[in-house]
Amino acid sequence: MTPADPACLGTLLMRQLLTPLFFCVAFSAFHPMMAQDVAAPPSEPNQAAETTAANVVSNEVPVTAADREAIVKRWERDIISLEKENESLADNEDAILFIGSSSIRRWDSIATDMAPFRCIERGYGGAKFSDVAVFAKRLIEPHQYRAMVMFVANDVSGRPDDHSLDQIEAWVRYIVGVSRAHQPDAAVLIVEITPCESRFASWDKIRAVNSLLKEIALTTPDTYFIPTAEHYLTADDHPRPELFVGDKLHLSPPGYELWGSLIRQRLGDVLRQRTTADAAAAASETPAAR
Repeated sequence: MTPADPACLGTLLMRQLLTPLFFCVAFSAFHPMMAQDVAAPPSEPNQAAETTAANVVSNEVPVTAADREAIVKRWERDIISLEKENESLADNEDAILFIGSSSIRRWDSIATDMAPFRCIERGYGGAKFSDVAVFAKRLIEPHQYRAMVMFVANDVSGRPDDHSLDQIEAWVRYIVGVSRAHQPDAAVLIVEITPCESRFASWDKIRAVNSLLKEIALTTPDTYFIPTAEHYLTADDHPRPELFVGDKLHLSPPGYELWGSLIRQRLGDVLRQRTTADAAAAASETPAAR
């Protein structure tokens, strides 16, 4: 076949014309598929994200959205009432902040029992650690304090909806974290749950919670445990009736007096130790470091 052959010239011309057309058609067929692969995100991660958003609140409180809604509905009025008390409260960096459940709220003699410490009392109702976690920032962040004392005793009471140790640990660590973020230099003290007659059938489970609280204190910086339970038991390991009111749950005036002395002593020891440690650290600094 020679270049002058008309048949060869025709074949060559057809190839030159059809080749670009073939690539155009092929590209048009594959282009939508390529665009779809790039634009469409994987479906499983989106579903997982939606599930997470629907069940866990966004501010890192370790409760589900449904539980948070129920907690806010139940306790919002109490928290608003406590916030109103803040309006007439003078700032005092040496104050001791008390948060927790009804044993804190009912402590009418706290000023006397905890003297000379100046106390800010922010307990409410039958709060559980989950409730305190949800309201932690509103209870803690309005205040300046030298130490925070927490007592919560309602997560285990012998009911079907008692909380697990894992749940309690998550909430306690979150609450302590809120205080640490707000005032890194303030000590946090966790009071042991008191044995009482009305819940003594669940005392073994409550003791497990106390062991957990002690472990959290031992493994968290500037966090301390206040043991109290042994002082509320008789020689045969039953709750001392004179230390509780008629409901066999809440403390009587002698019960609060004893509670105050135990908390006050432990708090004083902790603050003195911290002051001594701070002074020693300052004294060990070199002139160049200062």
